[in-house]
Amino acid sequence: MTAIRLLLVDDDPLVRAGLSFMLGGADDIEIVGEAADGDEAEALVGRTRPDVVLMDIRMPAVDGLTATERLRGRPDAPQVVVLTTFHADEQVLRALRAGAAGFVLKDTPPAEILDAVRKVAAGDPVLSPSVTRRLMEHAAGGGADRRRTRARERIAALNDREREVAVAVGRGLANAQIAAGLFMSVATVKAHVSRILAKLGLDNRVQIALLAYDAGLLEDEEGEGN
Repeated sequence: MTAIRLLLVDDDPLVRAGLSFMLGGADDIEIVGEAADGDEAEALVGRTRPDVVLMDIRMPAVDGLTATERLRGRPDAPQVVVLTTFHADEQVLRALRAGAAGFVLKDTPPAEILDAVRKVAAGDPVLSPSVTRRLMEHAAGGGADRRRTRARERIAALNDREREVAVAVGRGLANAQIAAGLFMSVATVKAHVSRILAKLGLDNRVQIALLAYDAGLLEDEEGEGN
């Protein structure tokens, strides 16, 4: 079994030490480095090539949001899981829009943080639909109408089947659940998801879900079901 290469980024050395102690003992995790800010993280990613970066959002100098945007723009981009003390926060939402695969709270039990690292390393998001909805509601207000218009313009690039898959992803369904609900194979679902990502210029399923929320697709679906 190949170990998941993990980089820890937090400006508090005690937090880094605690995470290293908690996560480094797992057989399938290899801590390849620790960084105190975004600049240091970016340099270490180039040298250590981690699979996953556990990224604090609030740091002096270069913060976690800026670092996430930079890392996800790399051709060899690692997966990023945001560390935060807030359940619903504008900076967390911005990090997710920038390509982070999810977030965990700093007081999350070690086993759950470990599970999150494993999930994103396997290509799965660590963000439930209810959490996504709370984040979107938290960020609602200024610019919401403009966001919806832009999102609907982008969604228009999808055909009807791809739109159905995008809605299902937004609802937090796994590929097998989408396949059963839409009467297609899991392989076909995966192909649709890949095409959606390519057409919309997105990095992961979390971003599909966010765009679906922005466009009001889930609201449309709920209205049709009433």
